[in-house]
Amino acid sequence: MNALVATNRNFKLAARLLGLDSKLEKSLLIPFREIKVVECTIPKDDGTLASFVGFRVQHDNARGPMKGGIRYHPEVEHDEVNALAQLMTWKTAVANIPYGGAKGGIGCDPRDLSISELERLTRVFTQKIHDLIGIHADVPAPDMGTGPQTMAWMLDEYSKFHGYSPAVVTGKPIDLGGSLGRDAATGRGVLFATEALLNEHGKAISGQKFVIQGFGNVGSWAARLIHEKGGKIVAVNDITGAIKNSKGIDIPRLLNHVKENKRVKGFEGADSLDPESILVEDCDVLIPAALGGIINRENANEIKAKFIIEAANHPTDPEADEILSKKGVIILPDIYANSGGVTVSYFEWVQNIQGFLWDEEKVNNELKTYMTKAFKDVKKMCQVHNCDLRMGAFTLGVNRVARATVMRGWEA
Repeated sequence: MNALVATNRNFKLAARLLGLDSKLEKSLLIPFREIKVVECTIPKDDGTLASFVGFRVQHDNARGPMKGGIRYHPEVEHDEVNALAQLMTWKTAVANIPYGGAKGGIGCDPRDLSISELERLTRVFTQKIHDLIGIHADVPAPDMGTGPQTMAWMLDEYSKFHGYSPAVVTGKPIDLGGSLGRDAATGRGVLFATEALLNEHGKAISGQKFVIQGFGNVGSWAARLIHEKGGKIVAVNDITGAIKNSKGIDIPRLLNHVKENKRVKGFEGADSLDPESILVEDCDVLIPAALGGIINRENANEIKAKFIIEAANHPTDPEADEILSKKGVIILPDIYANSGGVTVSYFEWVQNIQGFLWDEEKVNNELKTYMTKAFKDVKKMCQVHNCDLRMGAFTLGVNRVARATVMRGWEA
């Protein structure tokens, strides 16, 4: 199912449970602003000109500045970006941080561009949107195909127009006002979310068997931290292949292997596995940490995990949701489970505004406090509305945004 269709469906179910009137429901669903075509023409290193199309969807700002990633990807799909911008609105509300949602990027393949070409492209894009973003308006962050260096270029270019403004983007290098603990934040948030869910069911991470689908930033940090807590990770994959070891993969050794070889494939401490079968491997906890829509009606019946922690955005289709629910599988939804990254982005923004750097221990402790409180808030909504965790999270997020919208007099 299309990501936007699925997100709208979940929103409408939550709106129905909350009893929102149709006028308010419509105003919450329509994006605040869509910047669909920003033409970015740059000189390439060989002297030729190349044009790329940039975009930004700003979904909602009832609770504060809009927040969301900038992605560089050749197959940027407008509906998906619209869905992700909307998800950011609900995600920031679930985490109870004072933001709304946004998403955007440029249709390009960063692997085909040199560092200097990427810098020129980022600066031109920032020139085109600098008057639409801002510390108290819209605060971009890294996403697929971008990183701290991209944010450094954006910060510098924006500052040429508005003066030095470190809080205008998050996910920056530490030397330019980035936050300690940001690199591990989404993975660490997944750890805290997993602990909260397992504790609710009288279990601990230690002794549980985990499968992690995706070994990028989020998956690798989640694996490292779960391993440190005594969890047994029996299978992982990346775009190059998949590996398994029923006795538990030595994660520190695997991390060294990936650092040297840029892939999990070929790791000597595990057997090769068909990447298509990783989702149906025998485990207690499945953590999809890569692409959206990978759990669907074709494979949902074969999934053996008792718990699914959605570290990726929209990994589970609604059809799969229904199948898994009937099987008794408990799903911790993305708008809560992977909110650690945006929560620490908020901490970075706060530190920049204050001009005061927190130590890493404070960042991690604050993140645990926010993740633990958010889980309790989600569970409370589940009890009030007699619903599953996904609807508990959606009703929590939508209700907070709806209340802010009404109080500001925007519902008409």
